[in-house]
Amino acid sequence: MSELRKFPPLPQTDRERGHLRLVEAADFHPQPSSTRHPESGLVWARTYQTKLLLTDAAIIAITMIAALITRAELTRIPQFLAGVNPLMWLGLAGMALMWLALLQIFHTRDRRVIGAGPNEYKSLITASMTVFGLLSITLLIVEAGFPGKAAVLVMASGVIVLLASRWLWRRWLNTQRRLGRALSRAVVVGTRSEVDYVISRIKGNLSAAFAVVGVLAEPDSEHSPKSDSSARYGFGPERVAETAAELGADAVIVAGDHGCGNDFIRNLAWQLEGTAAELILASRLANVAGPRIHFRPVEGLPLIHVEIPQFEGGKHVVKRGLDIVVSALALVILSPLFLLLIMLIRWDSPGGAFFSQVRVGRNLETFRMFKFRSMVTDASEKLAELTDKNEGSGVLFKMKNDPRVTAIGRFIRKYSLDELPQIWNVLKGEMSLVGPRPPLPNEVRAYKGKVNRRMYIKPGLTGMWQINGRSDLNWEDSMRLDLYYVENWSVVGDLVIMWRTFKVLIHPVGAY
Repeated sequence: MSELRKFPPLPQTDRERGHLRLVEAADFHPQPSSTRHPESGLVWARTYQTKLLLTDAAIIAITMIAALITRAELTRIPQFLAGVNPLMWLGLAGMALMWLALLQIFHTRDRRVIGAGPNEYKSLITASMTVFGLLSITLLIVEAGFPGKAAVLVMASGVIVLLASRWLWRRWLNTQRRLGRALSRAVVVGTRSEVDYVISRIKGNLSAAFAVVGVLAEPDSEHSPKSDSSARYGFGPERVAETAAELGADAVIVAGDHGCGNDFIRNLAWQLEGTAAELILASRLANVAGPRIHFRPVEGLPLIHVEIPQFEGGKHVVKRGLDIVVSALALVILSPLFLLLIMLIRWDSPGGAFFSQVRVGRNLETFRMFKFRSMVTDASEKLAELTDKNEGSGVLFKMKNDPRVTAIGRFIRKYSLDELPQIWNVLKGEMSLVGPRPPLPNEVRAYKGKVNRRMYIKPGLTGMWQINGRSDLNWEDSMRLDLYYVENWSVVGDLVIMWRTFKVLIHPVGAY
């Protein structure tokens, strides 16, 4: 027997907390038609896309005029603009329109990418580089000569301003989503375990941008009858489409192994034709990231190609090059801060300013990792006295109010300043800027099964663990994040993680 669960619009108190309140069918009370369906995902997306379009147009127009002004003397700008050939204005307008058109063609304002992940930024950069390439070819063909260095710098600055504006708009959008606005209403369909998994990933995740308003769940296969399979399904595509229409859903999410037969997806797509709801397939696919997945239809048979993870090759060379350049610059720039922290640590408590510890790196090779000392010098001897107060999970020892931590130690731990000496480990090649947390030898000895795969790449100064809650995460979640990174890392992804690390340093979460 299938199970239908509906979720009414969230009350303001729950919206402010950023949580989805799951309501069973027995607790569901229909709302009046005037308030039943809040602003749909299509409405907020179109409004947001219009704001992006207007912002993009304003920035591009200012960039074009600024690039033109670089040819004028500062004291004669009005006279210069008044004397510009109309053909020049026409050319600038054409280039601005082409830039706007390519931003649209490369889907930089597509509601499937706005407000989540790096694809919006990547597409914006690709579209802008295409514009510059086409401009160069055009100028070469018409023999008009290339713009001066100042004009090129202004146009490059325009791209940076566009990226900054998208980032600011995304921050605004995330604020709206925390208040329960700008969310697409979704109905989730599948077996109970798959539905619960999808909801757990969507719940409270601002980048998902979904508010679950209904669920159609089937019993899992191991708990359902073994008779004729078609008799097991208590709902079909028609009922799913009717439920989505009734609840004003913007999307129907079919969760993983939906248990509804081979033709269910095709028939459901037919039923949703002509409606405002889109069809989304949610597959765990072994935690594989999008860039490793490629689709290839063969005579109506959709084949999904999954790239096997590579732990050697060109990407790793680029990663090492980035590590060397950034770590070398960071050591030079941060040297005054290092000296200040050394003096404060030694003034606060007796002992050296640095703490070193043996950690395990790539391919189980050990190395000595450096940190600024944040505990008393005999912290290791006092550990045995605190084992019964361990608040960590798995093989980790964590304690929020650890008595071994010094006054300065609490401050540098809160803002992760104690980790800065590991930049030296990065420069030496023992660690990377981004990667899994470097484990202790006794932790590695306790690893079992797939957890060992986190040792296939170098540990990192920062990583998925650091930007997703740190010590507030349980053992399973931290391992899941590390394994996901090991299998799916990319250079662009590393840059995103480093950027998010700066945000976490300003507003620390789970650091103790």
